[in-house]
Order: sequence, then C-alpha cells, then structure tokens
Amino acid sequence: MNTAITELSRQLEAERIAVETLYRAFSEHDPDLVDAVLAPDWDDIPLAPGQGPGPGGIKPIIRSLCAAMPDVQIAIHDLIQVPGKIGVRAEIIGTHLGTLFGIAPTGKKVRFRLHEFHTLANGMVTTTWHMEDWFGLFMQLGQFPPQD
Repeated sequence: MNTAITELSRQLEAERIAVETLYRAFSEHDPDLVDAVLAPDWDDIPLAPGQGPGPGGIKPIIRSLCAAMPDVQIAIHDLIQVPGKIGVRAEIIGTHLGTLFGIAPTGKKVRFRLHEFHTLANGMVTTTWHMEDWFGLFMQLGQFPPQD
C-alpha cells in the first residue's frame, strides 16, 4: 500500500479515536480520559457557565452530568471526517437522578441532541464547537433551571 495512504489512514484512525474517547469520558464516568485526547490549550466553544479553559475545565462538567444522570451515555449517530476535522451528531441519554442546573431529580429518562465540530492536530482535539439541545432537555424534565 502507498505510504501516504497508510499514513493518512493512521491519522484518520487516531483522530476518530480521540473524539470517541472524549465522549467515553462521559459514558464511562472517567473525566481523566480527556487528558490523553484534548490538547493542553483545547478551546471549547462556548464554555459552559463557570467552565474553566482547557481539559481541566471540562472535568467538573463531566462529573456534574454523571452525578445528575448516573447512567448517562453518549450515542454517536453520525461521524463525518476529513483529515484534521470531525463533525459529530450524537445524543445524550440518561435518567435524571441528581440535581442538574439547579433542577431537583425528576427520575425521568431523557434524550437530547448534541452536534459538535472538532479540529485536531497530532491526534489531539484542539478546538470543539458544540451545541446541545438544552431546551429539549428542559422540556422533557418539565421545567427550566431556576433564575437567579
């Protein structure tokens, strides 16, 4: 096989694994998995309220979501890839058993959509642009977070 094709194949596989590992950090309740796949200066756009920069900033978000939905899973439905870029259409699935955004546990099983675009370099995610369907989640829970 052509060396360039083999190298491209390795790059694409490493990038796909990096993105899948980011989602596994949620599903496996292991925030430290992100250390191996997010660049130290990873840019998460937009940051969640109170989220710090870089890989360290996402870890409390992972812990919080896992505490609120102990059975949380991220199901990847589509992954579209070119070298250095991956688009993902996924769904976050779980049972609301802990406080989430100030909303007391409802016991409801929820599913809400997630769309993300990642850029990668050297097998590491460098930037993530994302949009979660928080409105859809709050409609399923039957309430919105309390206003301060």
